[in-house]
Amino acid sequence: MVVKKKAASKKTVAKKKVKARPKAKAAAKPKGPKEKKVAEVLHYYGKICVAALKVKAPIKVGDVIHIKGHTTDFEQSVQSMQIEHKAVQAVKKGDDVGILVKDHVREGDGVFIK
Repeated sequence: MVVKKKAASKKTVAKKKVKARPKAKAAAKPKGPKEKKVAEVLHYYGKICVAALKVKAPIKVGDVIHIKGHTTDFEQSVQSMQIEHKAVQAVKKGDDVGILVKDHVREGDGVFIK
């Protein structure tokens, strides 16, 4: 007697279609006016509330600046500036200047202007 083997039946499995995950959107940037970095904090003198800055672009008395760093973030108007203990109304790129600040700043904080 000859035994016939049955052919293995193939089961058809319906594959589920997997939807592609939406790509993560980048954090929305504020649409307001862009700020320009004009200086960097070199040192902070706590007793007299003065920040020593290395100027990278012109700043003048009356400008509104934004000081931002790892733990620092505030805006203020420039009330007074001094170079070598002499009051100045404006500074240019490359100057080292001291400005009166209303809050504690840290070395390396950026100074921006709108």
